Amino acid sequence: MSEIPCQQNPEFRTKVVDFAETLKTRSHELVGLSEDDVFNSGLFRAAIERIRGQFSATMRDKRDFISRILNHLQDSQLIEEWESAESRNRHDYTVKLPSGKLCVIEAKGCLDGNNTNIFERPAHANEFIIWSICQNPGADPRKNVWSGLHTRLSAEIISKNKQVDGLVVWDMVCGTIGRPCPKMMAPRVPTNIGPFHLPPPCIYLFPDTIPSVRNNPNPTAQALDRVEMLKVLHTAFLGVSEEVNYVDFEVRHQGAETVRRTTIRRAGAIQKQSDFTPIQRS
Repeated sequence: MSEIPCQQNPEFRTKVVDFAETLKTRSHELVGLSEDDVFNSGLFRAAIERIRGQFSATMRDKRDFISRILNHLQDSQLIEEWESAESRNRHDYTVKLPSGKLCVIEAKGCLDGNNTNIFERPAHANEFIIWSICQNPGADPRKNVWSGLHTRLSAEIISKNKQVDGLVVWDMVCGTIGRPCPKMMAPRVPTNIGPFHLPPPCIYLFPDTIPSVRNNPNPTAQALDRVEMLKVLHTAFLGVSEEVNYVDFEVRHQGAETVRRTTIRRAGAIQKQSDFTPIQRS
C-alpha cells in the first residue's frame, strides 16, 4: 500500500551521497587551488548556490518534456491541438480535446513546496489538471505525492473553493535508475518519445465537486472517463485500470476547526488515508 507505486532507489541515493562527498573533498583539485582556499573563501558554497539557482529558475526541461508529450498526442490524433500560455496567464497549457472540451494544465515541480498551492482555474476550462514534474531523483516520490495531495492541494481546494479535476505525476526521471518504475516490469515495455523511454503516467482523479461541511461532506473521485485529458494520457501510454488512483476528500467540523481526511484508492483498495487534520490556511 503506497501513495505511488515507485519509491526512492536506495542504491542511487547512496551514489548521490558518495558523489556529494567527493565534490566536497576533491573539488579543489579541479580548479588548482588549495582545499582551504576553496572552502574558506566561500567559492565552493557560491558555486553550489549558483547551480541550485540555475536549476530552480529554468523551466526549459519541463517545457521540453510536456511539449514532446503533447506533440505525440496531437500526432496520434488523440488531441486536436494545444498551445502554451507562456507568460500571458497563470496556467501553462491549454489542450483542445476530441470532444471539443478545453483542458487547462498547470505544470508544477515537486509537490512538497508552497508553489503547489499557487494556481487558478480559468473560467474557460472544462477540465483543470495539475502536472507534477519533479526532476530531482533524490526527492522521495512518496513523501512528495502525499504532501501534495493532503497537506497542500486538499487544503487549497477546500479552503479556497478551487476545483481541480486531477493530478499527473510523471516526468523524464520516471523509469530511469534514479526512479525505477514497477509498472515497467516485463513483459511491459516503455513508450519511446524522443530521448525518453516512458512508463505509463501516475494519474490521480479528484472529485468533480468541492467538499463542503454542510452540503458536500464526502465527495468521491470521479471516474476516469469523465476527465478526458487523463483518459487520453492513460490510454496513449498503455496504462492499466489497476494503476489509476482515486482521491476522496472528507470534511467536517471538529470543535471550532474545519478538518479534512484524504483517501487514495487504487486497484479497489485503500492505499493511504490520513487522519482528520485541521485546515490551517489563511
